[in-house]
Amino acid sequence: MQILLRIDQALQAQRGHLMPWIPVCLGIGIGCFFLLRSDPGVGSWCLLTLVSGLLLPLTRSGDARALFVWAILLVALGFALAGVRSTLVQAPVLTFRYYGPVEGRLIAIDRSSSGALRLTLDQVRLNRVAPRNRPARVRLSLAQDSAIPQVGVRLATTAHLMPPQGPSEPGGFDFRRYAWFLKIGANGYTRTPLVVLAPPRHGLYLQRFRYRLSQIVQQRLEPATGGVAAAIIAGDRSGVRPQELQNLRASNLAHLLAISGLHMGLLTGFVFTVLRFSLCVIPAIALRWNIKKISAGAALVVGLFYLGISGGNVSTERAFIMVLVLFVAVLLDRRALSLRAVAVAATLVLLRRPETLLSPGFQMSFAATAALVGVFGWFRTRRSLLGPAWLRSVLTVVLSSAVAGAATAPFGAAHFNVVSHYGLIANVLAVPIMGLVVVPAAVLAMCLAPLGGEQIGIFFLQSGLEWILAVAAWVSALPKPQSGVVMPGIWGLPLFTLGALFVLLWQGRLRWAGFLLIGLSSLTWAQVERPLLLISANGGLVGVLTPQGRALSREKSQGYIAARWLAADGTPLPQITAAALWHSQIDAGGVWVGGRRVVHITGKRHADVVTDCQPTDLIVSNRRLELGGDCEVLGPERLRRSGSIRIDHDGRMVTAADIAGNRPWSRQ
Repeated sequence: MQILLRIDQALQAQRGHLMPWIPVCLGIGIGCFFLLRSDPGVGSWCLLTLVSGLLLPLTRSGDARALFVWAILLVALGFALAGVRSTLVQAPVLTFRYYGPVEGRLIAIDRSSSGALRLTLDQVRLNRVAPRNRPARVRLSLAQDSAIPQVGVRLATTAHLMPPQGPSEPGGFDFRRYAWFLKIGANGYTRTPLVVLAPPRHGLYLQRFRYRLSQIVQQRLEPATGGVAAAIIAGDRSGVRPQELQNLRASNLAHLLAISGLHMGLLTGFVFTVLRFSLCVIPAIALRWNIKKISAGAALVVGLFYLGISGGNVSTERAFIMVLVLFVAVLLDRRALSLRAVAVAATLVLLRRPETLLSPGFQMSFAATAALVGVFGWFRTRRSLLGPAWLRSVLTVVLSSAVAGAATAPFGAAHFNVVSHYGLIANVLAVPIMGLVVVPAAVLAMCLAPLGGEQIGIFFLQSGLEWILAVAAWVSALPKPQSGVVMPGIWGLPLFTLGALFVLLWQGRLRWAGFLLIGLSSLTWAQVERPLLLISANGGLVGVLTPQGRALSREKSQGYIAARWLAADGTPLPQITAAALWHSQIDAGGVWVGGRRVVHITGKRHADVVTDCQPTDLIVSNRRLELGGDCEVLGPERLRRSGSIRIDHDGRMVTAADIAGNRPWSRQ
């Protein structure tokens, strides 16, 4: 009883500081839903509803039981939200490989991680595919850059399509789940020219204005800066050249291309500050009206407009919601920058799109925001620690970059398996220019465009972006700007997140217990053991872990999968180097792994040559084989059911199908 009394006292002491825990509980419920191997049945949903109804009266109790019950109900609500969302976005998914004519309306243009132009089509038509089986959306990669028609046109081409592919390795990023919530039912590529069948007719007005604005921006600036300016202003990254993109990634400045809280905050903050200052110098207005609230309302309108022209994607919506909460707090005479405001923004995002919990954008954005609010809230009453007034501005920039970098580094390392060594230097040199030059210049250019004086803003916009790109090029050219990080286990990142949230949100000395979870996360991460053998889902690539690194069976094919495997190992080597390691390990036609000879067979000619095998052989082939001998064969039929395969050091075989289970996005 004494223990229960102390728990009750500890929880009661947190009253008044519990609101930030609402999105945490919702996130736990959402995470539990996505961890399931199969969808909850009707009985499970009925049981969840019944238990929630029985617990609801306990929320009126005045002791700690009410807090426990509220936490349970919020977890249940997050679980239910994820279930409802996964049902509402249900759309047909292509179940076979398709080659033939593809017709649809162009709704989006972007670039893949490799730099290829991609088109997203809706209102899709496929040859000999019934309307009820046609994907709601199709994403096509173009073999080479070409003239892209404007958004809204109806076009046709001949393309190769396939269902969204599963993870490159069991437990890795599942593109099928990502595509499911975007209603992308097929993806592929085309090597034939695009044919415009009809011009834009109706709808997609904002998208068409957005891409028209992007074209104007790129035409008025130099090629290098024009693509970056279009990404910042209109959210169109299709014009960013591969070299600039590579430099920005290596210097940890790629976040400047994504319209996030930084851009939305800089833009609306600039409008708020300029408008408030301008109205202050007009006594007739300043003495009669609340110019602070007028400026906040105007900044919100600008933010809403920016949301529209930037594409309205998930990251931009998240940024606008955070700005919305901030300025609504100003309108209601509340503290704008507080953990409560961050909690409200996170709650609204999760209520609208629960699946964003799993995205690196959501995690890194709110990690940076919460850390900055928490740290600067602590410094609010300790300004003397930042030194004299003339030095505080410089120290604030350095401290904010360091705090945001430290808060987002674990999430970036977990999702992208890389850490930038000079990210702090690059951000300190580039981010202030973004806020002081680039954003004001963009606003100035757009305001002066109707009067024909936009060239003034374009001049400063060009200069600011040239500085940022120069910083990115300089930092990326420094010795070893990045290093690889091993992919964590399934519980590594959740443990770290819960520990960091406990340190940030809990009041009192017990908050330091969160470092135990952070330490446990670091320990499990450090002890992660990468698979001994990896096999791609189509049998086109095999990777064996050797003391020198991952040896890959092919030099060129399956480039994306090879890059993901090598990055997850923490050794982002060129594929050709890993393939040379495979050839150096070949013995008797295969590579020996744990007492077994792994033989990789690709192509019809190779398959026709191999007719026999030994009992200790493991044959991996992307072609159907007729072999004599008692060996294990992983061929197309088996791999189609299992997906990618890993074999651990203890010899246990784990398939992607085992981990994904029977979920809507994993069913074929």
